[in-house]
Amino acid sequence: MRKLIVVSGGVISGLGKGVVAASIALLFKLSGYTVSLQKIDPYVNVDAGTMNPYEHGEVFVTHDGKETDLDIGRYERFLDEYLSADNYITTGKVYWNVIRQERAGSFLGQTVQVIPHVTNEIKRLINIPIDGRNAEIGVVEVGGTVGDIESLPFLEALRQLKDDLPRQDTFFIHLTLLPHLASTDEIKTKPTQHSVKELRAIGIQPDAIVARCARPLSESVKRKIALFCDVKEENVIEDPDLQTIYDVPLLFADQGVDKLIARGLGLKERAVQIDKWRQLVSVLHSPRRKVRIAIVGKYVELTDSYISIKEALVHAGMHLGTQVEISWVSAEDVMSKGEANLLPGVDGLLVPGGFGDRGIEGKVEAIRYARETGIPFFGICLGLQCAAIEFARDVLGLARANSSEFDPSTPDPVIDIMREQTSVTDKGGTMRLGAYEAVLKEGTISRECYEVERVKERHRHRYEFNPEYRERFEEAGMRVAATSPDGRLTEILELSGHPWFVGVQFHPEFRSHFLSPHPLFTGFVKACLENGSSSSPS
Repeated sequence: MRKLIVVSGGVISGLGKGVVAASIALLFKLSGYTVSLQKIDPYVNVDAGTMNPYEHGEVFVTHDGKETDLDIGRYERFLDEYLSADNYITTGKVYWNVIRQERAGSFLGQTVQVIPHVTNEIKRLINIPIDGRNAEIGVVEVGGTVGDIESLPFLEALRQLKDDLPRQDTFFIHLTLLPHLASTDEIKTKPTQHSVKELRAIGIQPDAIVARCARPLSESVKRKIALFCDVKEENVIEDPDLQTIYDVPLLFADQGVDKLIARGLGLKERAVQIDKWRQLVSVLHSPRRKVRIAIVGKYVELTDSYISIKEALVHAGMHLGTQVEISWVSAEDVMSKGEANLLPGVDGLLVPGGFGDRGIEGKVEAIRYARETGIPFFGICLGLQCAAIEFARDVLGLARANSSEFDPSTPDPVIDIMREQTSVTDKGGTMRLGAYEAVLKEGTISRECYEVERVKERHRHRYEFNPEYRERFEEAGMRVAATSPDGRLTEILELSGHPWFVGVQFHPEFRSHFLSPHPLFTGFVKACLENGSSSSPS
């Protein structure tokens, strides 16, 4: 069994447990330890695939095709590693496994109960080797807040693990909010005290407390938290508002968080090799140039729906010494206000993925604007499909061209359902998911960006470019730049004669990491810089 670090949260959700967990895991990785990260989502959903983006943000897809919570994406971006289905646990997954065991007679007639059968399954999922390897340190983030009824079986399982293992094999970190009372200019510790009380009632005493706050904590506040929550004063870690999430590992390193955890786990303290990370964050804070990119989407009111795209642009910009300023544009506003009023002055246009027909015509009009004005365009998944629809209508003259998803009666389904999807009825986990290989053609923008012939990219879709229209598209200047190895599926479309017009059927944003930006995003941002209207940041 590896050493186990558990990150729980109290007071309110959305405090940043994922950033805390990822930052701690990163520090230990940079110290030379092998580390795994797991996210526990206490929802009855088997996975995140059917969750509403407005409520839960982006659905992240792993290389092996698991639809997960956005925190798995954050883990990947921090660790610069690919994670898998084993890194994601939900209530639905746990109960699904237990019920299948019961139906198979595995419990030999026992009455199946939350304790011990459900908690045993949770412990099994936490203890399994991740991607076939036993990491030296496992970091487990428990979603939600202490006191939620949904998370009780998971916290009980973790309490049992604490008792099952030697004392120095577990370390519990509790993240809480310290609100600032403006009327008296005080930071209040009472919510933290009550949150820790809830955790103790379950049988877990935190070893350290991460205090989320608007500003650095005074020593007197730290002493008060330590006294009332029964932790060492040195184990009260401040987590004030910072400029970016990538500053958090540096803040924790400066506070010696990895060292205090190592002492608690009986591990030898090691130097953290964080200089490269620190240098990149410095570039992030002091960019030489600025570029403005419009993202025309359906869920722009909640930008976490596109968090991987947002971060991929940050990564690419940082490695080019450029601040990427994002203009969030509602696809529906494009139709009501006109693209000419919303898009002038931008250096590039990105149309992301999505589902459903709402806002489609706005995306199509925005793409037409990019094609006709020559500004760099990047279409992802549905963005490629909208580009194909626009090209078919305005260049090929197929006025009613559409996707059969949006108009089943269209005479020209330039986007159609994949053959293997025609008989699928279940919604969860049934799309084309995970990494598939693409073959890049010589002389294309994409091949120039990747600098290799074959790549593996992650997919999440049911519809594809209709191969019956490939010849007509290519004759008119829309080139198929990459296909599946058998040549049947179109993976990338590029417009000849345009400065940078690339549509991809996959999701490259899922493979962009802080230390290694994705080549297509780097190429796109570079093209936006060359578009001519970029400037030095003020």
